[in-house]
Amino acid sequence: MSKTNLKMTILATGILAVSLFFSACSGSGSKENKTSDATVQTLIGAGSSFDYTLFSKMFSDYHKNTGIQVNYQSVGSGAGISQLTHKTVDFGASDAPMNAEQEQAAGGTVLHIPVTAGAVVLSYNLPNVKDTLKFAPSVLAGIFLGKITQWNAPEIATLNPGIALPATHIVVAHRSDGSGTTNIFTDYLSKINEEWKSKVGTGTAVNWPVGLGGKGNEGVSGLIRQTPGAIGYIELAYAIQNNMPYAKLQNKAGHFITPSIESVTAAADIEIPADGKISLTNTEAVAGYPIASFSWVLIYKEQQYKDNSQAKAEQTIKLLDWMIHEGQKFSADLDYAPLSPAAVKTGEALLKSATFNGAAILK
Repeated sequence: MSKTNLKMTILATGILAVSLFFSACSGSGSKENKTSDATVQTLIGAGSSFDYTLFSKMFSDYHKNTGIQVNYQSVGSGAGISQLTHKTVDFGASDAPMNAEQEQAAGGTVLHIPVTAGAVVLSYNLPNVKDTLKFAPSVLAGIFLGKITQWNAPEIATLNPGIALPATHIVVAHRSDGSGTTNIFTDYLSKINEEWKSKVGTGTAVNWPVGLGGKGNEGVSGLIRQTPGAIGYIELAYAIQNNMPYAKLQNKAGHFITPSIESVTAAADIEIPADGKISLTNTEAVAGYPIASFSWVLIYKEQQYKDNSQAKAEQTIKLLDWMIHEGQKFSADLDYAPLSPAAVKTGEALLKSATFNGAAILK
C-alpha cells in the first residue's frame, strides 16, 4: 500500500471515539502476546487530536493479538488533562506538559512519556497564490497581534518577491478549545516577540487579540478553507493529509525552513531531561523547524487509585512501552517524527518508575 493510500485508509476509518482491540506486550521493546488476564476488558484514553492518526494506526496494528479494548477520544490536550485529573481515563495525551496549576490539581505525580514529535504549521487561503509563502518571526507575530492586516502589506511582500499578493484582509483563525497545539504556537510567539509575551503569553488557551475560533484542527482548518484571506495554525500531519498549503518559516539561524519529518527531527535532536518535559520551539538547530514539539502520554506514577486494578495498571504500562518501541515504525509514513534514541531512553526510565502499591510495574 502506498503512503497516500495508507493515510486515506486511516482517515476513512477515523472517528473521534476509537474502539480498537489490542493485547499487552511484556518488557521493554518486547513482542505482543495475548493477555492472560481476562478481567481486563477495556482501557480508556483521551486528549491530543494531534496524536489521533498515529494512535489509530498503532492501536489497529496492536489489536492483532487482542483481548482488550481501548477507547481513545480525540478531545484536545486540555480535555485530556482534565479527564486524567478526574481519573475517568487510564491515560491522557497532550501536546503540552502540564503546568504547575494542573499538576497541583492532579493530586499526585503525573508521568510525561514522550510518544512522538511533530510540527505546527501556518496554513492559509489565498486561491490565486500558488507559490509557497515565507514568513519571518516578526511578521508572524504582527499578523496574530492584529498589526499586519493586509496580505499585500510590505512586511509580507518583501519576504515573497515575485508573488502577486492580493489586497485581501487577513483573517486569523485559532483554536477555541484548550489545546496543546495552541500551547506550542503561543510558546513560540512568546519566545520571538516581547509584546506577545507580555500581552498574551503562553498557554493551552489564551485571550487572542484578533481572529475567529474553531474547535480542534478540524475547526481551524474549516475556517481557513471557508474564508478567503484566512491564516491559522494546524498540525503538519493534518495539513498534509488534508492537502492544505503551509508556509516556510524563518528559524533562529536565519534559514527559511519547510516543515517536514526531517526538520522536526533536527529540532528534536537534543538532550531530553529526566522528566521528559522540554520545549522544542525556536530551536538553535540550523536545519530545525522552529515550531516543533514532542507530544506526551500522561499517566499517574502511582497507578493504585479509585477502582484501578493491578492488572489494568500492568496492561496500561505495557501498551505504552510498546508504543515507544515497536509502535514508532508507523510514525514516518503518517508524517510524524519518530522518537530519537534519547527520547526513547527517557520514556523507558519513566515507565520503569511507574508503581502499583509502591512496587514497580514494568520489570
